[in-house]
This record gives sequence, structure tokens and C-alpha cells, in this order.
Amino acid sequence: MTELLETVVPRHSIRFLGHDEHSHEVPHLVHLVRGSARLTVDGEPIRLRQGESVWLAAEVPHAMRLTPGSLAIGPMLSPGSAPAGTRVRRLGVLPALTTLITTILGAAPETPAEVLPFRRALEELLGGLDAEHFAVRQPVDPIVRRLADEAAAGTDTLDRIAARNYLSVRQAQRMFLDETGLPFTRWRTRTRLNRAVAALRAGESLDAARRAADYATRTGLLRALSRETGRSERDLAADPLGALQV
Repeated sequence: MTELLETVVPRHSIRFLGHDEHSHEVPHLVHLVRGSARLTVDGEPIRLRQGESVWLAAEVPHAMRLTPGSLAIGPMLSPGSAPAGTRVRRLGVLPALTTLITTILGAAPETPAEVLPFRRALEELLGGLDAEHFAVRQPVDPIVRRLADEAAAGTDTLDRIAARNYLSVRQAQRMFLDETGLPFTRWRTRTRLNRAVAALRAGESLDAARRAADYATRTGLLRALSRETGRSERDLAADPLGALQV
């Protein structure tokens, strides 16, 4: 019965069936509401599970085939709302995005005046994905900037980093605090955690986020996130993005 209903409104049947390859003049979001689908982008297949999304820049060729009983929605975005630094960005499962997409489906806006507030809300949410979760001030002084670059790129101790730059540890600590407003250790922790959060926002696993942030174990990453956010390690392990958004 459901399969018969999917074609009753022809203009929306692609939400249930999929479509052949085409592109759009503006950025575009593909969100799988339920089921599973195969999205082909630039000839490369992407498997989508329920709740996952892909953010496409303008003029990116893509095709999609949905399994029976699946449903996808593809809202268009404003010309300036492309994913930063890439043509295709996988978003994984983002609870806030799922909630907004469900609201859009329920409201079913049609006129430009009705669509606009939903598009703005969607673009605000997507734009926030590139924002740093933890506030980190970048140093301006070239010497401290070099210290910061070395700190962010690896796990060397401040003693070693300071020695390579012909500074005492005390000098390096004082200069770092003056420039960034944070002690060296906390600045580096927040910088590493921002890399982990960026990986999670992109739909990566906790293990992938751990590797992106140079943590040896998941426990180490969860403990650091817990200290910075006040959320329990259990909540962060069960739903890291959800816990971070509380």
C-alpha cells in the first residue's frame, strides 16, 4: 500500500524513489529521513543510513537511489551557503539537523515567504558546524604563534617545544598566557578537542575523532571532553554530539 502512495504526488515522488544524475545552481542538502540510500556524487557512491546527511556545493553532479520504504529530502540553500573548503561534505547523523528537517516536513512550506525562515534556520545550523566548539584565541606574536603551531601539531611537552625555540619553560608559559588568555596545557587541550568535535560533526566515529585529536585512547578523549564540558563520560560515549549540544 505504501509503495502505491509514494507516486500519488508526482512532484514529490523522487523523495521516495530517487533520481538520475543532475546538479543544481545553488548548494544543496541531502538528508535521509528513513531507510537507506545510495547517493552517487561525481561518480563515487556514498551509502546513506537513516538520519545521515550530505552537504553539496553548487554544480556538483549527483544521483540517488532509495531502497523501498525509504524517504529523503533535499532542501536548496542560498548561493553563499556552500560547505567550507570542499564540494562535498558528509555530515553523518546530527540530532539538531534531524529535528529541523522533521519540522520542515511537518510544516510543508511552499511559497517563497514560507520557505525563507526554514532556509535561514537550516543555513544557520550548517554554518555553525565550522565554528569552534571551545573558544581558543590564536596568538599574534610570531614567537608564540610558532609555539602554538608546534603545540597543535603534536604531543611534545612544553619543555621540548620551549627548548627548540630557545626559551625557558617559564618564559613560554608567561608569553602563552599573555597572548591566548589560557595556560599552555588548556589551550592545547581545547585545540585538540576542537579537532575531535569537527570529526564528530562530519559523521566520524569516536575512534576517528580520537585519532584526529591525537589521543591514544577513547577513554583519554572522553575524559578530556568531560573535564571541559562538565558532561559525564557515559553520556559523551553514548551520544557525543548530543551531549555536547546540551
